Amino acid sequence: MSQAPLCRIENLSVTYAGATQPALKDLSLSLAANRRLAIIGESGSGKSTLAKRLAGLLPRSVKSSGTITWNLGPAKTPRPGRDIGYVFQDPGASLNPVLTVGEQVAEAAVRHLGLSWKQATAHARDLLEQVQLPHPSSLLKAYPHQLSGGQRQRVAIAAAISARPKILIADEATSALDTITQGAIARLLDRLVRENGMTLIFITHDIALASSLADDIAVLKSGRLVEAGQASRILSNPTDAYTRTLIAAHLDLSTPSLIESVR
Repeated sequence: MSQAPLCRIENLSVTYAGATQPALKDLSLSLAANRRLAIIGESGSGKSTLAKRLAGLLPRSVKSSGTITWNLGPAKTPRPGRDIGYVFQDPGASLNPVLTVGEQVAEAAVRHLGLSWKQATAHARDLLEQVQLPHPSSLLKAYPHQLSGGQRQRVAIAAAISARPKILIADEATSALDTITQGAIARLLDRLVRENGMTLIFITHDIALASSLADDIAVLKSGRLVEAGQASRILSNPTDAYTRTLIAAHLDLSTPSLIESVR
């Protein structure tokens, strides 16, 4: 018997206050546990809206219809920060400039795991080491502005997994970084979700990046889901014309073959 999905989305529509068109339109999608789902599409396709709706981060003024059913055991709905960790696109904006790195990584462990600040600080130090930051003990006392963009994003990832969430959402988490750092962060996310048994939802417009990271892919266009399934199938045999256009746009001399990267 097949395992129930971790999350089932049915006929989800989302409309922002003052908007004339919904950001998401009758979207239905299932998310399996311990899988890596890439949600791809061009800017304005609704990718981040979907991610924030799943994480409970949309403003209260947003109108939403449809159902989202979670299979999380005793917790019927995920708790932001506890069951779902969220990594934003710009770590410079998501990290608090007046708090130390250690305080920001430890905070979720204090709030959600019930650790003392001393225990949480030790936990934060271990997490900084886990995300492969140099000299983690010293970095606990550093401030975000003292770090590079790639280092700040690693701190943001450490903060996102501080409370040991079941789900990690990375919302364009590499797009503000240079190409080399993008690859390093993608590999880090891949390793962390595997080692910690998390489910990854990876939001991106970069199909090449998605092909190297995802088990499954969902393609959005203008707020609608146009195609979803295993990454290898979608990249080698897309059924929707829009998906074929996205893939063709990346198949050039400057981008390695997407099909080769998923075999």
